[in-house]
Amino acid sequence: MSKIVLGLLLCACAASAVRAQALPDYNVNTGDAIEVSVWKEPDLTKTIVVRPDGKFTFPLAGEIVAAGRTVTQIQTDITSRLQKFIPEPVVTAAITALEGNRVYVIGQVNKPGSYVMNPRLNVLQALSMAGGMTAFAGTNDIIVLRGTGGKQRVMQFHYGEVSKGRNLEQNVALEAGDVVVVP
Repeated sequence: MSKIVLGLLLCACAASAVRAQALPDYNVNTGDAIEVSVWKEPDLTKTIVVRPDGKFTFPLAGEIVAAGRTVTQIQTDITSRLQKFIPEPVVTAAITALEGNRVYVIGQVNKPGSYVMNPRLNVLQALSMAGGMTAFAGTNDIIVLRGTGGKQRVMQFHYGEVSKGRNLEQNVALEAGDVVVVP
């Protein structure tokens, strides 16, 4: 199978898989941008980027923990904090950029780099976004590195097995910060 046909097949599979996934509420990541506005309070409309510590500062509300929480949870937190200063505040929050929701694909792929997951990707989809693998890729030695709680975890991915419909549990849903390594 030619590289072009394989690439098109991977793109089609990735697109249909994204449409088919049932997605829970998105958890905010560091680097994401959130627009927060308070109705009838023009000075309280801000677009904020979540800092590396997972927080941001909002006027009158102070430090807000954002990473790992949904927009609804953040909106509720800001509303409750503003009630000390504004009677019945109407707070709206929306994610405007998913810059923190990135995965990295390195090694023997045609376009190594970082890719925004909008909203989620699995390993095959990430490989597709990276333009597929080169002729020199170790397709059955691919690993996914995941940092959790200060520790690195390694997950194996054998392209040959997954492409034949076997051991599909290897095609894990990626998380922000994951690194797919194609030797």
